[in-house]
Amino acid sequence: MKIFPAIDIKDKKCVRLVKGDFKNKTEYEISPFQQARKYKDQGFKNLHIVDLDGALTGETVNLNIIKDIVDKFDLNVEIGGGIRNLESVQKYVDVGAEKVILGSAAIKSKNFLEEACGKFPDKIALGLDAKDGYLSVYGWKESSNQLTLDYLKEVNDYGVSRLIYTDINRDGTKQSPNFNETIKVAQVSNCPVIISGGVSSIDDVKKARNLKNVEGIIVGKAIYDGDIKLDELVKEDA
Repeated sequence: MKIFPAIDIKDKKCVRLVKGDFKNKTEYEISPFQQARKYKDQGFKNLHIVDLDGALTGETVNLNIIKDIVDKFDLNVEIGGGIRNLESVQKYVDVGAEKVILGSAAIKSKNFLEEACGKFPDKIALGLDAKDGYLSVYGWKESSNQLTLDYLKEVNDYGVSRLIYTDINRDGTKQSPNFNETIKVAQVSNCPVIISGGVSSIDDVKKARNLKNVEGIIVGKAIYDGDIKLDELVKEDA
């Protein structure tokens, strides 16, 4: 089970949103770089970063911050947020990201996803952010009118190396992930799945360990709010 402590970057700060709502956010005093150092010092090997500025603008706004984190801490970083063309993927690959997460652009254009997987083998993760069974796009502000499982079946053979499934209704709420939907996604997916959204306690992490085709879990707000202690969480990271 891989544990992915999360860093969401907005205006060069660590923030956490509730259900993807930019008006319902908490800013933290610690910088993204300092937070990454904290995770590294604790012994974590993986890191999930979302560039929220990128999600809003479609640009690689915080590329330099991600580069500094990768260069300094030798963490396996997956990065997402507004990556909408091959040039942006290339930039993140060049700075050493282990996985580049495609979301809105991949849902809007299956051809883009297929092309990215072909050009960057083993580098592309697919981020599926769902609300009531339907995929959402563009910073979760817009519904795609596509059912999650239908879309997944259509792109399952493209060569995606990792799938990150987030239930938007759970994200930032600490109400536990949507395990039932995640299990359905994992049963269909040709690649391993990462659970995201709503992790509230170490029990959620332990429950995820027993699920088939689930590679890991992302933990965000529960860390920042102190509901899960890092020394307890890192023991599950293996």
